Amino acid sequence: MDYKKIWKKANGELKASLPEHAYKAWIETLVPIGLTNGVFILEAPNRFAHEWINNNYYDFLFEAIKEHAPGVELKISIASPSTQSVLSEELNKKEPTKQSNAGKRHNINPNNVFSAFIEGPHNEFAKKAATQVSQNPGDGAFNPLIIYGGVGLGKTHLLHAIANALIDGKKPTNVVLASSEKFTNDFIASIQENKSLDFSKVYRKADVLLVDDIQFFQGKEQTQEQFFHTFNDLLNSGKQVVMTADRYPGEMVGLQDRLLSRFKSGLHADIQPPNFETRVAILAAKAKENKVKIEPRFLETIASYVKTNIRDLESCVTKLLAHATFSEKGITQDLVESVIRERLGDQAYGQTTVQDIINRVCTVFSVTEEEIVGKSRRKNIAEARQVVAYLSRKILDMPLNSIGLHLGGRDHTTIMHAEKKVEELLKKDERFKRRVDIIHNELNLS
Repeated sequence: MDYKKIWKKANGELKASLPEHAYKAWIETLVPIGLTNGVFILEAPNRFAHEWINNNYYDFLFEAIKEHAPGVELKISIASPSTQSVLSEELNKKEPTKQSNAGKRHNINPNNVFSAFIEGPHNEFAKKAATQVSQNPGDGAFNPLIIYGGVGLGKTHLLHAIANALIDGKKPTNVVLASSEKFTNDFIASIQENKSLDFSKVYRKADVLLVDDIQFFQGKEQTQEQFFHTFNDLLNSGKQVVMTADRYPGEMVGLQDRLLSRFKSGLHADIQPPNFETRVAILAAKAKENKVKIEPRFLETIASYVKTNIRDLESCVTKLLAHATFSEKGITQDLVESVIRERLGDQAYGQTTVQDIINRVCTVFSVTEEEIVGKSRRKNIAEARQVVAYLSRKILDMPLNSIGLHLGGRDHTTIMHAEKKVEELLKKDERFKRRVDIIHNELNLS
């Protein structure tokens, strides 16, 4: 039996019978691996998806597959770098070297495209540099290009976006994308199997070479030697090289000086953690992609806590979607808090929020939350409202419009006025200053 045909039929039936958001979030992520000794093997993209699908969709999958392959068992495995390496090698054997817009993406994620990359001040230059490379590969001013930054900020997304743009272009281009681990494993395999020429054919014949996480070459002398020669051959031939790293090349240790020297000679584009507005935009895009409606206040709550990692942001939406799929209650504040705690832990969730500020201001200024968000202009209420705006800016660095939403829908000019008013009162009103200081202390802020 052809396992691909079996999966195609089963997949079509599951798509028709399951809710669209559930199908897209889980079933669509599965990849058929094979049918061996009566066991049909599907591969989940990560551990979380593996556990969730096993716990909630295994029976659906098993019944759909059994319908077209009676007597088989079903196993769901987890994707691993080594598996991806084997698969991509098999594909390389069957497909021509030159990739055109025929969709021959090997281990390239087709969903990681430029249009799906949320741009903000923290990544604007990196995206523009990557876009330029995809349009004019080999341009000396952008070659080599190194995109660097912390974990989960979108470096790999840009790498795959370059590959997808080139493959979808009209000009046939030999695009080779590999993680540093895959490059190393392929190099070791070529030595063990005496296939050095095959290794060179794959990597040194590339029109565009994209290598992810080059910091993992540290301490691997032979791999570095091979990569140095590959790197030189491509650059000397006017071919494009793009790499990602977790830090600026000059800060790396364990790499050969001549490699670092070549890396430093290229264009460097860093990606910083996204600001609040960009985090909200990323969450909204992820929710829209999964066709799930999440209220803006919930998106802002998540963005207030999850600050440094885009993968964590997207994971929160995925988990909200998963819970909402099997709950009649929908997405609630309690569910949002539960997901954040699960992702970051109770200690991280203890960070200050705008709601914490409102609660403490209400206590110290003897007003209610309803009064703060209401329309009253009484002096004590107006001052309390202004303090909430001031502390939200100074402590949480929240945008003016977002603070306004928490204060009854006030516009940004009102929040700007409130911030200025509080700064003036702090200078001339000692009693007022003491009350603001009390709120700082109770929130353990300096």
